[in-house]
Amino acid sequence: MRTKPVLLVIAHGSRDPRHAATVHALVERVRSLRPGLRVETGFLDFNIPSVSGVLESLAAEGVRDVVAQPLLLTRAFHAKADIPAVLREAPARLRIRQADVLGPSPLLLSALERRLYEAGLTPADKSSTGVVLASAGSSDPEAIAVIADIAREWWHTGWCAVRPAFASASLPRTEDAVRELRGLGCERIAVAPYVLAPGFLPDRIARGAAGADVLAEVLGPAPEVARLLLQRYDAAHRPALEALGA
Repeated sequence: MRTKPVLLVIAHGSRDPRHAATVHALVERVRSLRPGLRVETGFLDFNIPSVSGVLESLAAEGVRDVVAQPLLLTRAFHAKADIPAVLREAPARLRIRQADVLGPSPLLLSALERRLYEAGLTPADKSSTGVVLASAGSSDPEAIAVIADIAREWWHTGWCAVRPAFASASLPRTEDAVRELRGLGCERIAVAPYVLAPGFLPDRIARGAAGADVLAEVLGPAPEVARLLLQRYDAAHRPALEALGA
């Protein structure tokens, strides 16, 4: 019986201790969903273990196959440049496949709604509530376009209106989107952070949400996010298994 590839979850890292704690909570949920799968965590910056350190340890143990899962919601600089560069420096004995980023996905929309309902909304509030889809932001046009597409898709599920906003690099800011939704006449305004873990930019989103009625928590270890991680893992290693006739 062939050994399943190790799932290496790659997070950005942060000086904010809440970031690493949230990443570890998400990884624990992934492990609980698939007990037979080995799941490791590596950080690009600020936190330990580093991605390169984890890869060296796995190689020293004799591990051969790894699926590297970027803990990212869009394909921006980290997914296109940083992570591939780190993986290229891994020990040669490792066979590494980089999985797709998490977004976009219907599971993430479900997780966003979960957080809004946990913050006090109900499904009956959708038609009268305007939502700010507040992301970290990026200078990558592809990533910005994806956020705009997600906002349009989410609006079609019944919300009064959905507007994208960005904590950095792009406009509008969260507070600007809140004001726009007020001007549209939505009965209440909710801010849904489209971010995975607390930190500097999520805190900026929270400050910008001061004029809103509801502020949801970050996605964090939502069950939908954990399930999505496993979907991306399966999609990344399935072609190799099929080629081997497994």
